[in-house]
Amino acid sequence: MNTATSQNPTNARDRARNSYTGQRLTDSEFETAWNITGIIRRELEKSGSFIEPLTDYARTFAGRNAVDASKQEMILRDMYAARYGETLNKTREALLERDARVREVGQDRALHHARTIEGMIKDGPTMPFYQALDKAAIAMARKHQITESGAKSMMKESFEAAEGKPLYDHGKDVEARYHAPVRKAERATRQAERGSQRSRTQNRVPQ
Repeated sequence: MNTATSQNPTNARDRARNSYTGQRLTDSEFETAWNITGIIRRELEKSGSFIEPLTDYARTFAGRNAVDASKQEMILRDMYAARYGETLNKTREALLERDARVREVGQDRALHHARTIEGMIKDGPTMPFYQALDKAAIAMARKHQITESGAKSMMKESFEAAEGKPLYDHGKDVEARYHAPVRKAERATRQAERGSQRSRTQNRVPQ
């Protein structure tokens, strides 16, 4: 399966615009449908599900274009297939199949990505645990073409099996030791700057 990031967007856009459905949309309708299919693709890569965003966006698009939601849903499904070269269901099935295969043989891979979280929290421009976990999950998901939710689940399982403690607890502890002091210092600096600005404003002599 081609991912959204690896696909040639110009060719995909031409293919979608010249498809049976794409040719029947106005320019503004096409742009909206194009953007929505990208959002749905991103949700698939994240969670392995598309029903909720498809339903929500179809209803929104239907109201704006005075067509019923079921018809709009079919337009979005057709546009997705034209853009990505496979149906929504095919994308979903392929992602979940790879999730299952990687889960069977990929504990070492998951543990490797889980262990990158500590460095992201500690080093350079530090970040909170939830952001580091998300970045690690995205990296694993893209490397192995699985869902981000599946990657997070595997990282948590492999880390706890190897280290004997939950990844969440470890990550929050690292966050408290390394990220929280940096965040506190940044907050104090901003407050001091705002106080200095207020003082200069109050002491300014009217002209």
